[in-house]
Amino acid sequence: MRISELSRRSGVSTATIKYYLREGLLPPGRATAATQAEYGESHVRRLRLIRALIGVRGLTVSAAKDVLDTISEGNADTHELLGLVFGVWPAGGTKDEGGEEEDHSGVTALVSEMGWKVSEHNPARQVITQTLHTLRSLGMDYDWHDLVPYAELAEKTAVLDLDQLQGPDDPLEKAERAVLLTFLLEPALLALRRLAQEAESTIRHRG
Repeated sequence: MRISELSRRSGVSTATIKYYLREGLLPPGRATAATQAEYGESHVRRLRLIRALIGVRGLTVSAAKDVLDTISEGNADTHELLGLVFGVWPAGGTKDEGGEEEDHSGVTALVSEMGWKVSEHNPARQVITQTLHTLRSLGMDYDWHDLVPYAELAEKTAVLDLDQLQGPDDPLEKAERAVLLTFLLEPALLALRRLAQEAESTIRHRG
């Protein structure tokens, strides 16, 4: 297909496609003339993933290129592929970002209690640590033990998440599906929690 058809099929403007070509996010098409090229279905799939990584996942062009390069080089198995798109570790570099030391002992205890094998560098550890610190600083007697029931619910949610990622063998399609189902569903999952809270409050307080 010509670049105009690629634009129509992918929903990405011609100018943006040319920008992605210049930046190396999209491989060049097959040259048919000095200023013309043809593109295939792999370009459509890659553009869809680029849109998901930049528009939904919120990655920079450079970070998206790192993820795409790792996928294209075939260096990532399914587990590492999901780690890249979920943000567990960065592509194209060390998984140990260093930085300021912080006590994650509560998170480590929680992970151990759940029997989870997870990366030491997952940024979720810092989020949980900071949340627990903030709660305690506001006078709430709250520690990792209180998160165990939520962790058990999260574990069930993760099973549902990974079940929905079964199927596509193409790594580009699998990565796109992972981004969309994870980052687009998160607001809906929070909304479901709010609905459930209202329903439970109605039962408890309104009879």
